[in-house]
Amino acid sequence: MCGFSGFVGDRAANASSWALSLQRMGDAIAHRGPDDSGVWMDADAGIGLVHRRLSIVDLSPAGHQPMVSASGRFVFVFNGEIYNHLQLRKELAGDRCAHEIFPGSGNTRWRGHSDTETLLAAFEAWGVEGTLKRAVGMFAFALWDRSERMLYLARDRIGEKPLYYGWQKGILLFGSELKALKKHPSFSAEIDRDAVTLLLRHGYIAAPYSIYKSIRKLSAGTYLKFAVNERQNGPAALPEAVSYWSLATEIGSARKDLFRGSDTEAVSALEMRLTESVGLQMVADVPLGAFLSGGVDSSTVVAMMQTQSRRPVRTFTIGFEEEGYDEAQYASAVARHLGTDHTELYVTAEEARKVIPHLPTLYDEPFSDASQIPTFLVSKMARQHVTVALSGDGGDELFGGYSRYFQTTDIWNHVRNLPPALRNAMASAIRLLPADVWNRMYGPIGKMLPRRLRSFALGDKAHRLAQILRCKDPEEIYFGLLSQWKDPEHVVIGSREPGTVLTNHRECNGKSDIEHYMMYVDSLTYLPDDVLAKVDRAAMGVSLETRVPFLDHRVVEFAWRLPLSMRIRNGQGKWILRQVLDKHVPKALIDRPKMGFGVPIDSWLRGPLRDWGEALLNEERLRNEGFFDPAPIRHKWSQHLAGQRNWQYQLWNVLMFQAWLEKERAQ
Repeated sequence: MCGFSGFVGDRAANASSWALSLQRMGDAIAHRGPDDSGVWMDADAGIGLVHRRLSIVDLSPAGHQPMVSASGRFVFVFNGEIYNHLQLRKELAGDRCAHEIFPGSGNTRWRGHSDTETLLAAFEAWGVEGTLKRAVGMFAFALWDRSERMLYLARDRIGEKPLYYGWQKGILLFGSELKALKKHPSFSAEIDRDAVTLLLRHGYIAAPYSIYKSIRKLSAGTYLKFAVNERQNGPAALPEAVSYWSLATEIGSARKDLFRGSDTEAVSALEMRLTESVGLQMVADVPLGAFLSGGVDSSTVVAMMQTQSRRPVRTFTIGFEEEGYDEAQYASAVARHLGTDHTELYVTAEEARKVIPHLPTLYDEPFSDASQIPTFLVSKMARQHVTVALSGDGGDELFGGYSRYFQTTDIWNHVRNLPPALRNAMASAIRLLPADVWNRMYGPIGKMLPRRLRSFALGDKAHRLAQILRCKDPEEIYFGLLSQWKDPEHVVIGSREPGTVLTNHRECNGKSDIEHYMMYVDSLTYLPDDVLAKVDRAAMGVSLETRVPFLDHRVVEFAWRLPLSMRIRNGQGKWILRQVLDKHVPKALIDRPKMGFGVPIDSWLRGPLRDWGEALLNEERLRNEGFFDPAPIRHKWSQHLAGQRNWQYQLWNVLMFQAWLEKERAQ
């Protein structure tokens, strides 16, 4: 795991200014690679590259980047890991074409055993797209072809590793994090108001957008080619991204070739693929461990690790004092059963809140998934013991684990047969009473009911039901469940919300099942833009590499070949994954309601974070800054403080932007 950055088109600059810019860009992401750094420049072509290295495989100088290919044709900076790179070396050694193009593909000619060198040899033999299709791993890279004067930027299939790029004052900038691009003197930090609407709706800014105008995130599974025109100062234009792997295409193929075996055969096939994926991702020349929450996904990964390890696997979890937010006890029970070398750390609410001032710097752009706080804390703890940690991310999207999947289908099954006119009338009747009135009416009655039947957020749920009743189809219901601010264009001044996969409700590859649709859009949006971004920035902020075995593309493709009944059965998700885990961990240690990995933002905003929130949401301040209409924000803030409504997600979205903006303007 590393970080890189660079630029193209800066021919007017002298060598000393180039070197200084690259040094500053690299220093900005030193946390991604504290072990080594390197700079490469070609003044004639107008290109400069900088790399920061976190040494994981081949700790020797033979893994230094930027790396030049054996023929001298390619120059390469790379972030990530290629798990099958040793197999690629074997293929290169037996490939006649490879020997003709790259005589060094024989075992005796390798300079070291890094996957970086393997990729360079593969580019020589098979070209960029041919190599991308063969590579198994997580990655983002920049490849300069000196012969063709062509720059390639590429990102892995699922979007585990980040890559930003864009034109700034005639210069093409690119890199692993925005903070690197911002160190180039041509960078213009113009905020994209349209992108802020995405933040308010979802809590993250979806690819290809970023918080800055003219800067984009490269979409997962794609690469770009920039041809440098010698008669111009840089590439002619930003080209369209080329897809070398498409989830939509793979799903279409998988649904035509469904797994036809028995339940037992399917469970064995999945276990075999997960064992292979985990085994490949355990290869490292540094200490390695895993995050363990005690849930299905992380417990499965750790179980697969322990079956392939001669010593106890290092596992890590953190616990919280707040009731309802502590999974450490469950993780400890699983760790004891599997015999791992387990470390847990209980943190206080005050320790967790101390992370908040660092979030704008850590994430570069506003990001408001509150589980970013515990994710950073567990990463920080793990880094004290290991350099690589495997995680269970991706299991929910692949195997139907999120509770919102069942909420959507249950709701639609209840309302679908009601005439639209009746649904609209019911919605209008519900909304005749404000949500806080519903809450006040229900309060005395609720106290007399058993605890399991109490619902002190009746008003919130009633108004949410009213919105759902007006929906035309289950896709629209799901979009509503994923939307925090329902109409962000009316909150962000001078904005227009960009279209995304989620706004194209029918982009479902002809699949009839709403469950398939939900897993599909989550895999394209929520997984890379929220979950994986959260983990990457939190972990790399403390120089920890994270790996995600569920996202080996061969596991992903197999999961989509499974009939829906093997993923979701009897109203429960992850059926097949649970069958795999049952072979290693007793059900009694796993079967419990899903808790999530968060912190009590709602109560913190009414208590210890109240003054901080009030300062950022001050009406005059909001009006002077000019990004938000203060009225709806102040209304929600007042209701939240009074306990009338729980607006934690909506308010946290605005607060994370405000905290980021404050840091941005202080720089």
